[in-house]
Amino acid sequence: MELRFFDDPAAFLDVAGETLAAQPVLSTVIAGIAERVRSQREAGIAWPDGVPCWFAVALDGDEIAGTAMRTAPFGDHPAYLMPMPEEAVHLLARTLLDRGEPVLGANGALPAVRTFCEDMAAATGRQARVAQHTRLFELGDLVEPRPTTGHLRPATPDEQPLVTSWYDAFMADADEQAGREPGESPHESPTDEEMRRRIDSGRIFVWVDDDRPVNVTAASAPAYGVSRIGPVYTPRERRGRGYASAAVYGVSALLREAGERPCLFTDQANPTSNKIYEAIGYRPLVDMANLRVE
Repeated sequence: MELRFFDDPAAFLDVAGETLAAQPVLSTVIAGIAERVRSQREAGIAWPDGVPCWFAVALDGDEIAGTAMRTAPFGDHPAYLMPMPEEAVHLLARTLLDRGEPVLGANGALPAVRTFCEDMAAATGRQARVAQHTRLFELGDLVEPRPTTGHLRPATPDEQPLVTSWYDAFMADADEQAGREPGESPHESPTDEEMRRRIDSGRIFVWVDDDRPVNVTAASAPAYGVSRIGPVYTPRERRGRGYASAAVYGVSALLREAGERPCLFTDQANPTSNKIYEAIGYRPLVDMANLRVE
């Protein structure tokens, strides 16, 4: 087993792209972020100071046995692991420790993330624990939800402060609904510049009712034809009216019309969101987790 690290996402995609493209839904996060970082570098956008940025490939002979990355700009900068053999996980953890890079958290595929965090915990005198159980869904047959009032449209630049506040509220409410401590779940809070780029790209939508935005639903840029929906957020006082179902249905339809394959992640501790997405045609693909070493 051999590890190869890449600081350049383009070089990483040259090596791992064919493997990622063979399972594009499962690879949506790592492929999407690698593509985004590559595009930003080509546009001359600097990477944030102090945030790690590497991608890794585990090779078993000439075969790619797994991939990983560390690009998260939040928390302790957790790693992200795709499925890989236990031997490759141990090698990744040992290599990072040997180069003085303890990683105190990881997101991604089970059991790889659990094994990785247990190795980090054992080496640093800490404990590994699950902060959040997640589930990856892919859209099957799209089913129209019950009608509600309002309509879907792209967010506008003047709505950036509102959209940003809803992004922040999304994870806070998710933790509260799941009975976790505030800030328990690792998540990204986009910078103003990054949020502006996302709005300008037309990938952030609002559901509008009575001339007021009542929901935000976003979609990532496609990677190997797959787009990831999220976050999906409706303010507390506007819930129960079908806005989230209608917005996700509408965005999913737009993505499919554009020839993209929609997918999304849910928090397994939130049965309401799981039920909503399954009702409009999303089907579970694989369970994942966010773990912390503390």
